[in-house]
Amino acid sequence: MSASDSAMTPFERRASIGLASIYGLRMLGLFIILPIFALYAETLPGGHSHFLIGVALGAYGLTQAILQIPAGWLSDRYGRKPVIIVGLLLFAAGSFIAASADDIYWIIAGRVIQGAGAINAAVMALTADLTREEHRTKAMAMIGMTIGVTFSVSMVLSPLLYKHIGMSGMFELIGVLAFVSIAVVLWFIPNPAITRFHSDTEASTSKLAEVLRNKDLLRMDFGVFTLHAILMSVFMQVPFILRANGLDAQHQWQVYLPVMLIAFVLMVPPIIIAEKKSQLKQVFMMAIALAVVAQLALFFLQNSVWGVAFSLLLFFTAFNVLEATQPSIVSKIAPLAAKGTAMGVFSSVQFFGAFFGSAMGGLLMQVYGGNAVLIFAVGMLLLWLVVASSMRAPQALMTKMYHLPELTEDAAGKLRQSLAQLQGVNEVMVVAKEQIACIKVELSGFDEAAVENLLKGV
Repeated sequence: MSASDSAMTPFERRASIGLASIYGLRMLGLFIILPIFALYAETLPGGHSHFLIGVALGAYGLTQAILQIPAGWLSDRYGRKPVIIVGLLLFAAGSFIAASADDIYWIIAGRVIQGAGAINAAVMALTADLTREEHRTKAMAMIGMTIGVTFSVSMVLSPLLYKHIGMSGMFELIGVLAFVSIAVVLWFIPNPAITRFHSDTEASTSKLAEVLRNKDLLRMDFGVFTLHAILMSVFMQVPFILRANGLDAQHQWQVYLPVMLIAFVLMVPPIIIAEKKSQLKQVFMMAIALAVVAQLALFFLQNSVWGVAFSLLLFFTAFNVLEATQPSIVSKIAPLAAKGTAMGVFSSVQFFGAFFGSAMGGLLMQVYGGNAVLIFAVGMLLLWLVVASSMRAPQALMTKMYHLPELTEDAAGKLRQSLAQLQGVNEVMVVAKEQIACIKVELSGFDEAAVENLLKGV
């Protein structure tokens, strides 16, 4: 059955909405402190060290990166919901520890424990358990959209919440949201009929070496590492720049609100051009170049609120485009059998980048001053531009999945050969034990009716 022949069932919609909300609530807890944390941490005992502030800001990324893939493996063995609930309990515990912290060291401890609640891989696996193959992409897209909206909302809400409930109140709110998420897991999200490994969403130890040898995937890993390192370094520096221009923490939303709204609109045309016009690499490279220009603009225009706002608009437009296009590129270039592993490594490296960027940003501020952070950002982005320039342009492909009846390995092999011979088919994976056929197809020239007719005879 193809995606065009049916819509999501109420069961699938309920599961997708519930899982997207959990992902969004958890990411809200991580994002919402970014714009004001450095200013708050400076007032704590130990906060005189910008390096420690940076470690505190990015500490969740370190434990998240280390534990994310293992948590996914644990969910295969012990069940998705138990692993997700334990992760949310850890996240809540870390939040309340940070809320009660009276020095920077306890904040660091709380953030480390927050990151230990690494539920991303388990949530993705549960999404795969609860949705049919032909609708899995829709469910994953809902989660992706939730992350993007959550990030933008967090940038605006953060200074406003800080004004009314303070940082301790914000950490407490994050902890409460974790308990709300547990309630959603227990009483809203359906239980899967069966829990099994999914090649398209989960990391496999047998595929790690293949993924780590793939030069194009390594380029993408370096890119997401750099992007999130720069993002975190921005939030180590910009709050202080805005304060120096007369905007205290409670009023910095006046910059973030219009910047995030306009950047969200400006990101749409480049993404449409990238996907519909098969200009993915060109748009990708232009977005990296725009991020370089944004950091240079911030360096030269930092003495003006309008200059800072303009620089942030350039940066977040570039950031939004890169954040949206990178997973698409990884999906196109990763071998089908290793796609889940490639995405798992990609996500883990992203969190490593967040830790590195905040810690390095803090260290540079402490030793060399704020401008060193901006120079660091420009240097990292220029290096990324060089690395990305040698990337092969991704083919104009999309991935389609089909559910299969029970097959023997021999029948699966024959089906694989037959599918590979169809017009417009670029790559085929048939996994008998997962009862799926997954194919990469060209955007033009693909005859889906031929696939459906072939599958009817299976």
